[in-house]
Amino acid sequence: MSNPQTAAGDFPVATIRAMFPALQRAGDFIFLDNAAGAQIPQSVLDAVTNHLVSHNVQRGGRYGRSVTVDQSVADARTSVALLINAYSPAEICFGMNATSFIRLVSLGIGQMLAKDTDEDRDEIVITDMDHDANIATWLALESAGAKFKWWRMREDGNLHVDDLRPLVSDRTRLVACTVTAHSIGSIVDVASVADIAHAAGAEVFLDCVHYGPHGLIDVQAWDCDYLVCSGYKNFSPHMGFLWGRFETLKRLPTFREDFIPNEPPYKVEAGTFIYENVAGMDAAVQYLELIGRNLAPSNNRSRRENIVAGMGAIRDYELLLAREMLGVLKACGATIYGVADETRINERVPTFCFNIGKLSPQRIVEEMAEMQIGIRDGHMYAPRLMKRLNLSMDSGAIRASLVHYNTVEEIRRFGEALRTIIAKLS
Repeated sequence: MSNPQTAAGDFPVATIRAMFPALQRAGDFIFLDNAAGAQIPQSVLDAVTNHLVSHNVQRGGRYGRSVTVDQSVADARTSVALLINAYSPAEICFGMNATSFIRLVSLGIGQMLAKDTDEDRDEIVITDMDHDANIATWLALESAGAKFKWWRMREDGNLHVDDLRPLVSDRTRLVACTVTAHSIGSIVDVASVADIAHAAGAEVFLDCVHYGPHGLIDVQAWDCDYLVCSGYKNFSPHMGFLWGRFETLKRLPTFREDFIPNEPPYKVEAGTFIYENVAGMDAAVQYLELIGRNLAPSNNRSRRENIVAGMGAIRDYELLLAREMLGVLKACGATIYGVADETRINERVPTFCFNIGKLSPQRIVEEMAEMQIGIRDGHMYAPRLMKRLNLSMDSGAIRASLVHYNTVEEIRRFGEALRTIIAKLS
């Protein structure tokens, strides 16, 4: 990886910001709630509009506009497969959101548990650092015979694979964990998770929703079995996708009408999804490719190589943003949850969860809103993590989350605003 201090100076953030209509229209407003959903570039908006204007019809017909929808969906599968380094576009399944896909997979695994004659492989490992969608969904399988083991975050704000090893055995069916905590920004060593799980004959389910906009996804290098993402965190409109190994998805029991082929991706995509948003996701992948292509122009690089280059540049630039935000929060006396040691900055993305003494998170966020800065407060849909951090579900914490279109100047303005608010409320 290149030096983030050097790479950040070369990162064309002004050019990139000009590609986002919302940023251009925002005036003085600063978007620091990107973990809840990122803005979209003009090219993505154009793709959605083009679908709605030119071929807003149902796929599967013989006339031109319908054929175009089929091709649009196929193109999006190819793009998303390249984005995550899937083995085949047929492994990419589109739908509403990541949560619904977690539930779909859990229901399928629950059916297999209920019918499985191998009663010894009935344990699922879950974590106390995840979004509740990747916890409660699995806990719901208790009635199907599932038993659970908890992989717990350490006091240093991350999950450690050494703590996972004793939890995994020949009884383990699945390890479900995040790639990056949506609440505190900690990055998990998921390749090592897969090594441990597969050595015991278990599968790995990854929630990649929060990592998606921040770093390179590689299901082959991570050697996972399932992965979910939400497009709207990845600069597309609201949609989600599931990846699974083709044979794994083929075995998974799913609901489908009789006329739907019993193979991926069709058996997973129950009903009609939002085609225009899938077209937007295709354009979002092309936007990430464009970043890589523009930073180091070459006629010989593949689409995946451009994605690798683009996401590498984004990661380097965001490390600089993370260092800057870490310094601002420490200077303000914040209690930072998650990785707060600058020497471990590579273990996080620029998503920061914090509190300021006994000041109300809600009041601070309201004051920020008055100063045209959008951040978030609350439990972050992570009740078990809140309990672990000794935080009330009612008040929770504050989260400020950045992506690559944010700037150092915005962080400094955030710091000035926070100091003003602290002085006012103290």
